[in-house]
Amino acid sequence: MKLESIYTEKSCTPWCPSPLTMKSIGIVALAWLSLQTAVQAQETIEVKYAKPSWYFGAAAGANFNFYRGSTQQMNESFRSPKTFHDGFGAGLFIAPLLEYRPADSRWGVMLQAGYDSRKGDFDQVLTACDCPADLSTNLSYITVEPSLRFAPFKSNFYVYGGPRLAFNLDKSFTYQLGVNPAFPEQEANAAVKGDFDNIEKTIISMQIGAGYDIPLSTAANKTQFVLSPFVSFQPYFGQNPRSTETWNNTTVRAGMALKFGQGKNIQEATDIKADKEVSFSVDSPTNAPGESRLTEIFPLRNYVYFNTGSNEISNRYVLLNKDQVKDFKEDQLEVYAPKNLSDRSKRQMTVYYNILNILGDRMQKNPNATITLVGSSEQGPADGLAMSESIKTYLVDVFAINPSRISTKGQTKPNIPGEQPGATLELELLREGDRRVSIESTSPDLLMEFQSGADAQLKPVKIVPLQEAPTSSYVTFNNKGAGEALSTWSLQMTDEQGKTQSFGPYTEEEVSIPGKAILGSRAEGDFKVKMIGQTKSGVVVEQEAPVHVVLWTPAKTQEGLRYSIIYEFNKAKAIAIYEKYLTDVIATKIPVGATVIVHGHTDVIGGEDHNRDLSLARANDVKNIIEGALSKANRKDVKFEINGFGEDENKAPFENKTPEERSYNRTVIIDIVATK
Repeated sequence: MKLESIYTEKSCTPWCPSPLTMKSIGIVALAWLSLQTAVQAQETIEVKYAKPSWYFGAAAGANFNFYRGSTQQMNESFRSPKTFHDGFGAGLFIAPLLEYRPADSRWGVMLQAGYDSRKGDFDQVLTACDCPADLSTNLSYITVEPSLRFAPFKSNFYVYGGPRLAFNLDKSFTYQLGVNPAFPEQEANAAVKGDFDNIEKTIISMQIGAGYDIPLSTAANKTQFVLSPFVSFQPYFGQNPRSTETWNNTTVRAGMALKFGQGKNIQEATDIKADKEVSFSVDSPTNAPGESRLTEIFPLRNYVYFNTGSNEISNRYVLLNKDQVKDFKEDQLEVYAPKNLSDRSKRQMTVYYNILNILGDRMQKNPNATITLVGSSEQGPADGLAMSESIKTYLVDVFAINPSRISTKGQTKPNIPGEQPGATLELELLREGDRRVSIESTSPDLLMEFQSGADAQLKPVKIVPLQEAPTSSYVTFNNKGAGEALSTWSLQMTDEQGKTQSFGPYTEEEVSIPGKAILGSRAEGDFKVKMIGQTKSGVVVEQEAPVHVVLWTPAKTQEGLRYSIIYEFNKAKAIAIYEKYLTDVIATKIPVGATVIVHGHTDVIGGEDHNRDLSLARANDVKNIIEGALSKANRKDVKFEINGFGEDENKAPFENKTPEERSYNRTVIIDIVATK
């Protein structure tokens, strides 16, 4: 924007012959601010500055002074008839400051030197004539306070401490003897004013404190301002104002410091050299548009796993309070997300970790349904029963389920244990999976279609995936070794038209940026990426890489269904209830001419080769069951694609950190895709 475009015929310019009105001044001011904002925004894109190492500024605050000890002889010419002891006062502290703290270090140094008031009033005393006596002082110093600064978390919070050197500036006092209140008509005594004698001209003491830096400027500004509220404590050690008597001071100081420093332009490489410790690369996914979107029928495994040594429900599971129950809905479980889940399995695990809420909700809606909770613990039936009771208590207290509808019992091993007799490998993981409570029911309202009996699975949950760009569609920038070699690094991305964008600064070695943040509304583009880093010794380094970025676009239509079948540990044959489900439910949902994609998986327990063969056997087991059901219906129009991925972490539906994830990784995923 050109400056001339701000001024129109209706708004008076500074050189306009007619007087400026308040309205025209406001328009000019707003336009000027808009221009400055645009310029600053452009600078934000094009220029980045590192955090300063040197800061200058000023600090101001209040000293809260606490007097202890005894004071009576003020000087050679005046002695109070009664000794003063305790006192309190608030005085001003103001000082310029200097601070040095390298951006990549927790340590730094500070120096403050200025005016330091220790004024205050002693507590009133009564003299022999029952007259009140008051003593106040304007005691003050020039203080010099060097400190060592430490940021324990490499964050904006810091602590500091060091010596305090104080040089006396004012030592005056005012003594006022009042009149006996029993004789109010007495003439008031004149105040006695003077200076204390035997004042220590120099005091050496100490201080400790803490503060928090609040940045007022962005990395786009070379001059960066910081506002720092702080508090410090200066104990009485060494703070005796006089060489006689026992008067001492303890001070608590609270205040604010305003600091500024000059940042170095990290994108002007004045001393560019290759850093052999850093390897920079870019990974941009193809993001082929129009990928199919599947509605998932997610199996709800009827197990709740417990941590070793605890019979309380793990905090991995989502537990509601009574007020949240009325708003709970199975199809809106993203509202109740559990903790510490990877993006890869977050959606599915959100469903599973709400199993107790799904169960409670279904039991509320079906008042005749009953369940049995069977706890299995390596510590014996009593511990297993305690695990079952903790779930019953939750359902009764939060969902108001009648206790008579819930039976509990305990046993040492689950009905289908993972740990088999004679097993010697990875027993810890197997035992984690066996420490669980099984939810059993004979109520059809809670169970999978066409199932019955105590071992029947719970009714699955239907998931319609959100149309959001997954993290796998982001552009990933790998800066291997940056954590050790660089204090910070940033990115400059220049497109075919020469337009440059900047991202950062960063401190981690891997950064992922959504394609939309790079492309905006464009479908794709070619970029030259420049990594600009600053080593911990202050040297600027650059590395470049080309990249083609494609914008992720959601599927326009919903094209298929996804089912999952869960297998028991180390088994390749579906249990009877799943075989019936494959035959009576899934096979009947396959449209004419569809493609059925079958992927087998395992957990990480066992060898890689064995798990690969096991996953393929599971996939073929599912294919054979579905194919048999189709054959009985005289159908040969369906195409199958079979894969066994074993424990491959890049293909696994979930991670393998918890028994829940390992249980769900023993799966076959069935995608039914209709012919376009």
